[in-house]
Amino acid sequence: MVKIDTSLKVPIAAPTRPAAKPAPAEAAGDQVRLSLASQVRAGEPPVDTGRVAEIKQAIMEGRFRINPEAIADRLIDTARELVNAQRRG
Repeated sequence: MVKIDTSLKVPIAAPTRPAAKPAPAEAAGDQVRLSLASQVRAGEPPVDTGRVAEIKQAIMEGRFRINPEAIADRLIDTARELVNAQRRG
């Protein structure tokens, strides 16, 4: 049985990037998306705490299965998104 140490507190550090100059609004329908750091500051949790609790329970019960293919696919998708965002920015 795996025991999870819940006493460890890991601070969340904001990403370090140079501040971007705000772009002028071009239309009234412009969309605004908050960065993760902005969401944390706005009081929104950066993670789905309910999902974390489900995963912890599954680990404790020995039901948690790791799918390396899904992990690899999501890492590649994230890398693509980051590269595309840098190209647009």
